[in-house]
Amino acid sequence: MSMAGQYEESIHKTYDRIRHSKLNAFITLTEQEALKTARAADEGKVTGKLVGIPVAVKDCITTKGVLTTCGSKILDGYVPPFDAEVVARLKKEGAVIIGKTNMDEFAMGSSTESSHYGPSKNPWDLTRVPGGSSGGSGAAVAGLESRMALGTDTGGSVRCPASFCGIVGIKPTYGLVSRYGVIAYANSLEQVGPMARNVSDAALLLDVIAGHDPKDSTSVNAADEVHYTDYLVEDVKGLTIGVPKEYFGEGTDKKVEKAVWDAIMKLNKLGADYKEVSLPHTKYALSAYYIIAMCEASSNLARFDGLRYGLRVGKDENWHTTFSRIRADGFGEEVKRRVMLGTYALSEGYYGRYYLKALRVRTLIKQDFERAFKDVDVLAAPTMPFPAFKIGEHAEDPLSMYMADVDTVPINLSGVPSISVPCGFAGKLPIGVQFIGGFFDEPKLIRTAYTFELNTDHQKLPEGF
Repeated sequence: MSMAGQYEESIHKTYDRIRHSKLNAFITLTEQEALKTARAADEGKVTGKLVGIPVAVKDCITTKGVLTTCGSKILDGYVPPFDAEVVARLKKEGAVIIGKTNMDEFAMGSSTESSHYGPSKNPWDLTRVPGGSSGGSGAAVAGLESRMALGTDTGGSVRCPASFCGIVGIKPTYGLVSRYGVIAYANSLEQVGPMARNVSDAALLLDVIAGHDPKDSTSVNAADEVHYTDYLVEDVKGLTIGVPKEYFGEGTDKKVEKAVWDAIMKLNKLGADYKEVSLPHTKYALSAYYIIAMCEASSNLARFDGLRYGLRVGKDENWHTTFSRIRADGFGEEVKRRVMLGTYALSEGYYGRYYLKALRVRTLIKQDFERAFKDVDVLAAPTMPFPAFKIGEHAEDPLSMYMADVDTVPINLSGVPSISVPCGFAGKLPIGVQFIGGFFDEPKLIRTAYTFELNTDHQKLPEGF
């Protein structure tokens, strides 16, 4: 019997950790294919930037031949016949795909509690949420069940778990990363983003997944290819950081506020300047976001009827009865709530009152950012207004759950990039700061975050990991 090589041995250890885990970070594991890729890497048959590196993939990103559920009962048994573009790029660069991670159903949530497969748990405290909707990816990376992971960020769904789990998460500029093969929640808002334990790994993963894709009409065809790892430079001298006063308002935990200001002061000592700025339309962002997102969800989720793939319930009757029964049984409560609200907002007599008005507000928010970036290079703000909350804490009050997104949704509405990095702790729970940039300013954000990371000691592992 031949001895396992270093990559195969590493993957065996990863799966052993997952099998003994209490995190519920994965819905589906791809052990056989992963070990096959690892052996090929050991034999020198695989090349690329991610050779032998374990990467987890959020379960709304399609994977050829692997169950893809979106955390929903309605996609039970759905096995896509193709890979999403980002998955194809991972494979091309030699990544070992560990499995599909748990998530809020159809990416609708900030806690991973709405998953049909049960909630994921925060490695720092198993009684608390890991964030959402990419909570499984966040928990897997923080809990050493994968070195890197892909999430999707529609209103903060990469950055929220990054903050709650004490890791790094990047929400790229809209159009930088292909959305081909991503099962849509809200097309005009979401982007695939990298999650990792440090800025270097996040930049490396962004290197792999970024770039033009002709299969995605929203993909930007930039003239020059950017290598994000080239911007892992310790230097913020001459950088001006804007501090938006609206992000430190009512509802922000005092420990979060202090940790973020400590991060700004640290960068100031390292050579950056800072000044207060105002983004006056931020107060309307949450309302506008939820109208736009729910309207797009209502439209996107109309295709899930169980007639071509996914869940089929009982004996078929007429179309209306069969369609209604499948969706009533297949969708969870949060998805039903958002689809109904979106359908209402799009209905005759309300379309102009809600949806069109929300689009106008979105333009004002985008203009706020454009004005701010004329005077500053990056913005610094809390990623989340508070640390990870307890599982079930907001179960009976969906509105309080929506409020968790107050600091992240403006970035998605405007389409600009943001990176969340650990900046401190509230007790034993991580706190994240997000650095926000202008369109395609990812290099500047990576340089800022990398410099901050090198000069702080917040990159810790949960106790026992």
